Amino acid sequence: MRARTVMSVAASACVVLVACACGPEKSKEATDTKSSQPSASTRAPEPSATSSATPRTEKPSATPTGVQPAPKTKQRAIQRYEQYLHALGREDIKTACEVAGPGAKKAEDKGFGPCTSTYVAVFQMISPAQKKALQKATVDPQRVVVRTPDKIEMPLEAVRSSATFSEDDLGSYILEYLKSDWFITDSA
Repeated sequence: MRARTVMSVAASACVVLVACACGPEKSKEATDTKSSQPSASTRAPEPSATSSATPRTEKPSATPTGVQPAPKTKQRAIQRYEQYLHALGREDIKTACEVAGPGAKKAEDKGFGPCTSTYVAVFQMISPAQKKALQKATVDPQRVVVRTPDKIEMPLEAVRSSATFSEDDLGSYILEYLKSDWFITDSA
């Protein structure tokens, strides 16, 4: 029981650390920058010669951009949590820290390191088979608990994957709607 508690605290700290380093502050800067740019629907079309000669190198964002907030729905919360699970499987620290930003901030405030260093440790605790399974993991909407319109619990039992996870491995999390999208804020 003591080992499980230590692992839960460590995992929560990792989530919090990730959130602090890559969380809302970065998201706000990115949102502020992106919202000042005209959206694709309002931009004038570029000449076709320029479009074909200049390849696009930017990667599409995992979160909505512009002035439109993400929907405050259970389905969107599930999408965000799946993004987080897939990021864990790919060892994509940027995405993991972005989604878990507020939770990681709480952990950092409790003395854990920044999100990026904490998630390096988290990645090492996940087996290769579990990482592969997380890349395609989904969430069973029937097992998701809507606590309030802006607070949703993602229990471990809701994660569907080809690997088995325990509370010590993955755990259950709370997502909250903050700053126009869903973020992991705590462990459940």
